[in-house]
Amino acid sequence: MTRFSDSELSCNDFLGGRVRLLQPRSGYRAGVDPVLLAASVPARAGQSVLELGCGAGAAILCLSSRLPGLHLTGIELQPAYAELACRNAEINGIELEVVQADLTALPEAFRQRQFDHVIANPPYYRAGAHSPAKDAGRSVALSEDTQLADWIAVAAKRLAPKGYLHMIQKADRLPDMLAACQGVLGSVELLPLSPRTGREAELIILRARKGGRAAFRLHPPLIVHAGERHEEDGESYTDAVSAVLRKAAALPGF
Repeated sequence: MTRFSDSELSCNDFLGGRVRLLQPRSGYRAGVDPVLLAASVPARAGQSVLELGCGAGAAILCLSSRLPGLHLTGIELQPAYAELACRNAEINGIELEVVQADLTALPEAFRQRQFDHVIANPPYYRAGAHSPAKDAGRSVALSEDTQLADWIAVAAKRLAPKGYLHMIQKADRLPDMLAACQGVLGSVELLPLSPRTGREAELIILRARKGGRAAFRLHPPLIVHAGERHEEDGESYTDAVSAVLRKAAALPGF
């Protein structure tokens, strides 16, 4: 498939309606994770940002909405999602270059370019670690065909000196992430994302810098939902997370 038909898509609001995103009704659909990733990036107007595996564009478009004036590029393997990212950029009036390619086999000309920031929300599951999704696009988005170490190696190569990688991933992949950063990225910082107070972190956001030499930092966990348990229907986000999701705030304390 090279393009989703209009009947296959829904239109969803992000950042309190600041970003409108066309998404497949039955394929991979962005949730809060790419929004939290976008909120972690301390970019400045005029800087360049590359997203590896941009999908329909949720993370990079949310980042642009919060921080206008960035030069944005996305790499996406699946042609239909690459085309959808272009459509979503146009809908939101955001200039976004989308390159349809395998991140481990980038076009030669692209391999000469460097960026101030690279962001990524790689598949969470190792190949064979979960039942494959019926939808092919969702299966590619969730299941790791390209090794996590390759995502980090490509990010490091595409970063300009002193540039930053930001990546969101499952907490149990932390050893893989740290091992992949060894020797290519430094100044590593980690923000654990805990679903509720007293619960173990399920996700982490990693920040690492090309050429960085600062000591490792482990930040206090960001609590996503208020209360110790889910007690009623509807949203229960903490004030800090609600501000990120609805008001395009930056992640606090990171």
